[in-house]
Amino acid sequence: MSMTMAKEGENMKTLKEIHCGKTVKVVKLSGEGAVKRRIMDMGITKGVEVFVRKVAPLGDPIEVMVRGYELSLRKADAEMILVE
Repeated sequence: MSMTMAKEGENMKTLKEIHCGKTVKVVKLSGEGAVKRRIMDMGITKGVEVFVRKVAPLGDPIEVMVRGYELSLRKADAEMILVE
C-alpha cells in the first residue's frame, strides 16, 4: 500500500459519521448504478463541500447544505458518501 492511500484511509469517514455543525469535502461516492446516480443528481459529487446542519434524534434523516441549498439524506445514502 502506498503512503498516499494509507493517509487517505485514515482521514476518510462516511457522511453519516459527521456531527452537526461540521463542513466536510466529498472524496468518493460508493454505491451502484441508480443509487449513485441519484446522489450525484442531488449535487453531491467529488470535491464538493457539505455542511451538516441537523441530524434527527435517531440519525435518520440527516439535513445538509450543499451547493447553497438544503437537502435531507437517508442514513443509508449518507453511508455511501466518503468525506474528509
